[in-house]
Amino acid sequence: MKLSAPIFQLKRRARLMARAGNLPLHEALDRVARDEGFARWSQLSASMAAGALSASMSGSKSASILSRLDDGDLLLLAGRPGQGKTLLGLELLLDAVRAGRRAVFFTLEFTEPQARGHLAKLVTPPDLAGKVEVVTSEAIAADLIMAHMADAAAGSVAVIDYLQILDQQRSKPPLADQVAALGAFTRDKGLILGFLSQIDRRFDPDMKRLPDIGDIRLPNLVDLGLFTKACFLQGGEAQLQNVA
Repeated sequence: MKLSAPIFQLKRRARLMARAGNLPLHEALDRVARDEGFARWSQLSASMAAGALSASMSGSKSASILSRLDDGDLLLLAGRPGQGKTLLGLELLLDAVRAGRRAVFFTLEFTEPQARGHLAKLVTPPDLAGKVEVVTSEAIAADLIMAHMADAAAGSVAVIDYLQILDQQRSKPPLADQVAALGAFTRDKGLILGFLSQIDRRFDPDMKRLPDIGDIRLPNLVDLGLFTKACFLQGGEAQLQNVA
């Protein structure tokens, strides 16, 4: 479904409506969504993010990103919820499979059937999705990732879902230590390792079109300079940039 205006303009319309009518912002957003043919704002946001990103990726957005990554890269795929970072991460893995590379999805968010269901919807023929390895262990952390990828050939691609969740269990090393270890491992092996990442709630798309490295949500200190590239998503756009 085509919107009457870009999503950031619809958000601005809702904010103005909320101020003028003394409404809660969520109610104003839902009213705007209903004007666009959706029951709630969450449905509009999810539908537009998935639709726009799927369409653009069918036009080789993820393939373009893969072609710009180098062996040894540590990548951030970052966006607010509903902006398509998981879709882009999965497409990146499918592009790796198409290129004859090993591809691994480490997820603490999905069950294996859920992950495989999402992969199957993104590719034709769907059996291509079966070539992506899916790891769902609750023990996912730097040590497990490095052990699983120890025999991976240079150029193999792995995506971790997601950066901040690696920092939620006290039994795991601090996130800064995990990222440093994975960065060294990735460079040594010549792999490409991508982290899905949350964006801080303070990011305001009315103030700037896309988030940047300063908008990464970090519950605890991590040297983001350990990452070599970052891809930021918002409103159906995706921009890849060097971190250093």
